[in-house]
Amino acid sequence: MMNIHDFQKMKNNNQKITMVTCYDHWSAQIINNSQIDGILIGDSLAMVMYGHAYTIPATVDLMSKHIEAVAKGAPNKFILGDMPFCSYRKGLVESMNAVEKIMRAGAQAIKLEGAEGNLELIHHIVHSGIPVMGHLGLSLQSIHTMGGFKIQGKNPQAAEKIKLHAKQLEDAGCFAVLLECMPASVAKTVTDTLSVPTIGIGAGPFTSGQILVLQDMLGMNDSFNPKFLKKYLNGTELIQNALDQYNQDVKSVIYPDVEQHCYANS
Repeated sequence: MMNIHDFQKMKNNNQKITMVTCYDHWSAQIINNSQIDGILIGDSLAMVMYGHAYTIPATVDLMSKHIEAVAKGAPNKFILGDMPFCSYRKGLVESMNAVEKIMRAGAQAIKLEGAEGNLELIHHIVHSGIPVMGHLGLSLQSIHTMGGFKIQGKNPQAAEKIKLHAKQLEDAGCFAVLLECMPASVAKTVTDTLSVPTIGIGAGPFTSGQILVLQDMLGMNDSFNPKFLKKYLNGTELIQNALDQYNQDVKSVIYPDVEQHCYANS
């Protein structure tokens, strides 16, 4: 099973790290038998699994339930749990209570968004024996402040701020930093500057590794086609075809077949 030290070893050896998001037990079982390095149970589950427009409706209790399901389905994978909206901004005690729930559910590390206002907490969490991954760039929990789904770090001042915050996260004890939706050149500068690995999504090929939402890479949403996404399967078409075939077989009395699908009297 991969651990945080393996993340560092892979960066040091110029080996790319692969991660996907996952929210449920059955898909976790599939990932568990794949070559993927790690799984993030992201607060994006609020959007992917529950149909919300943003990640903000995700709660600690909701995250914990999904983390538990994924951890049971993928016991051989590194499990990273997202800290949802406001769960780490209510003071030390409440924040640590939230961290405890996420970890007890089966996570091996947590991820939280942003550096400003979080550095002391990250230091405390890390020194409590809990690995932390940082997250910079597009932060969906701050979507209303950012004014929507926008590429970050496009001007020199914004790029320099990302670089500064990345170093602050490393100094606070983060074992890795996720970089989301920023120019590849900015992500490369951050990756080259940090000693710890970076994981990119919409941040180009120069990060230490990549992460994609499982449903996105499997082509489960025809209308979601951001520039950074590569779809490795037309999942929507495959599943719809299977459902239509089942519908046709039942209505044509092809399924269930008496010989193949029925139990005998003795």
